[in-house]
Amino acid sequence: MKFGAHVSAAGGLWNAPENAAKIGCEVFQFFSRPPQGGNPAAITPDVAKKFREACEKYEQELWVIHAPYIINFASTTERIRQGSIRIIREELDRGSALGARAVMFHPGSARDVPLSMGIRMVADGVNELLKDYKGTTQLLIEISAGSGSVIGDTFDEVRDILKLVKNENVGVCFDTAHAFASGYDLRDKKAVAATFDAFDKEIGLERLVMSHCNDSKVELGAKKDRHDFLGEGHIGLSGFEAMMADSRLAHLFWIVETPVEGQEADIKKLKKIRSGL
Repeated sequence: MKFGAHVSAAGGLWNAPENAAKIGCEVFQFFSRPPQGGNPAAITPDVAKKFREACEKYEQELWVIHAPYIINFASTTERIRQGSIRIIREELDRGSALGARAVMFHPGSARDVPLSMGIRMVADGVNELLKDYKGTTQLLIEISAGSGSVIGDTFDEVRDILKLVKNENVGVCFDTAHAFASGYDLRDKKAVAATFDAFDKEIGLERLVMSHCNDSKVELGAKKDRHDFLGEGHIGLSGFEAMMADSRLAHLFWIVETPVEGQEADIKKLKKIRSGL
């Protein structure tokens, strides 16, 4: 069980490992390209070498890439849908060049199509982008927060996508704040057990690779994506203590996505919980 945060790679991807180490990360997450769109800087052999050397220097055990926010595999605008497919494939290739453990993405929104069709469009897009993919970086679907017509906010929706995806190596990134906002209780030991029992039944814990570790500014089932510092939101420290103590989750690495000014303190909280297990 390792802890880290989403950190900046401003000025060069090789800066991310140092930024991670400064706040106590053992693992880290970053954007390899502008999160709101735009063309990324090329990852040349020199860039990849510089990045990997920085990861070793700053003693980072693994790293993951968060895909841009503009992704929508269920868009009825073909330019957006095909652009989403292209970007995620590029991120997997970029991740492989950097030695990234995974790339996680939000599937998109079924705003203009029935949910069942949106799920099919997401799965078809994933199948298309993974065609002939030989890289080492794993693709992960991130649990969503449930606002609007978003796809992937319930375990059964993620299950249905994975059933249609022809590659069994596609995994899941659990987000505590997103799941809580979508109605999955995480506030105590009993709630955590029930939530991950449901996850195992619908998706399978063998698909669960990592978790974003965020408290929630909104109440259970509020359907809004609002992160809070650990222990200061509606989940509370007792919920995170229960998750860390659940042996089924011991293989996960946990990435804090709380506001930058509190990330170091949040990582310390997680390490303190771990030391008491």
